[in-house]
Amino acid sequence: MSRLRFVLLGCVLWASIYSCSSGGEQGAVFTDTPKKGTITISADESFRPIVDALVQVYESNNDSTKINVQYKPESECMTDLFNDSIRMVIATVNLSDEQIRSVVDSLHVVVKQLPVARDAVAVIVNPSSRDTLLTMEEVKAILTGTYTKPLVPVFDGLSATSTVRFLLDSVLHGQKITPKAMGANTSDSVIHFVANNPNAIGFIGVSWIGNQDDAEQLSFLKKVKIVQLESRDKPGKYILPVQANIYTSRYPMTRDLVYILKEGHRGLGTGFAEFVAGEIGQLIFKRAYLMPGRRNFLVRPAQTKE
Repeated sequence: MSRLRFVLLGCVLWASIYSCSSGGEQGAVFTDTPKKGTITISADESFRPIVDALVQVYESNNDSTKINVQYKPESECMTDLFNDSIRMVIATVNLSDEQIRSVVDSLHVVVKQLPVARDAVAVIVNPSSRDTLLTMEEVKAILTGTYTKPLVPVFDGLSATSTVRFLLDSVLHGQKITPKAMGANTSDSVIHFVANNPNAIGFIGVSWIGNQDDAEQLSFLKKVKIVQLESRDKPGKYILPVQANIYTSRYPMTRDLVYILKEGHRGLGTGFAEFVAGEIGQLIFKRAYLMPGRRNFLVRPAQTKE
């Protein structure tokens, strides 16, 4: 009788282990916590400067953690949603309810997404260019190849990037980009190309050139000029992609920065996500001249002397 009980107990334990281990995170044994461990995340290459800053501060505050970031075009980040080894994706995409259910059904994990900052697509030109004030109609003409001057648009890739997707969806609304457009491997490559080609006009995330306190970005601003676009609320007034204009949506090309977290336990991904949405993470966005998405932002009028 005791032997029969032993055999039955063994079968129950085996069945429990098998059922737990066959469902994604459901039965896995995890060694990471919000303050300890190693994970890999996938991030849109357009946001490399700000993601690097967030990871550096988080790891320095939690010295037992290591966050490996794979920078890719946005479409590849979305593909990584179905990759078990990727815990988090940082991009500009908000998943639909159906897409979230698809990830949950495939990987058996909890999926959470949250907009954490607001970014802008900046337009840059060669220092010799006189095209430093543009309307959105002129931007469309440049992108479609119908502009009065032979300006060649340059992107961080010709397809699959968040910048290209934004321009196609939110600016061109179905029109095709000119076949003369060029793609570079990275955003800093766009900057260098524009700096060396007078007829080039680049489209990049503002986090690459917006931080006036970053030595590398200041060096970029010596090589290119940022184009002012016509304000949404005041026709004839041209503005730069600075925080106040991003916050008020006066700047016409803005987009959300979103994290998508796939984690069924309180692990390092959860810790990093909470940090990004928390006070310190939001302050890092602010100092990088993006618009924090989870904290109040005060716009104060500049004081001028009489």
